[in-house]
Amino acid sequence: MGGSVDPKNGHFIGNWGEFGCPTPQRVATYSLSPNRQRVFAGAGHAAIFNVFRRFRHQVLYVVPPFVVAYAAMNWAIERNEYLNSKPGRLLEGGEEE
Repeated sequence: MGGSVDPKNGHFIGNWGEFGCPTPQRVATYSLSPNRQRVFAGAGHAAIFNVFRRFRHQVLYVVPPFVVAYAAMNWAIERNEYLNSKPGRLLEGGEEE
C-alpha cells in the first residue's frame, strides 16, 4: 500500500498505521528511587510563608464584615440592657413595675 497526499497541506503523512512517525530510537529515561525522594522538602517553609501570603491577601475581605457585625451586636446588646433597665423604661415611657 502506498502513502497518500494530505489534501489540505499537500505532504506525505505515511502509510496506513504509520502516520509519518518513525519508530523512536535511543530514548533515555531517568527516574529517582522512591527512597531517595524528599517528599516534604521545603513543606514547613512553604506552609509558613504561604499561610502568611494568603492571610495578607484575604484579610481585607474577612475582617471588616466581622468588625461591623461585632459593633452592631455590641450596640444591640447594650441597647437591650438599657431598655430593660429602670432608667431606660422611664425614658421610653413605659410603666415602672
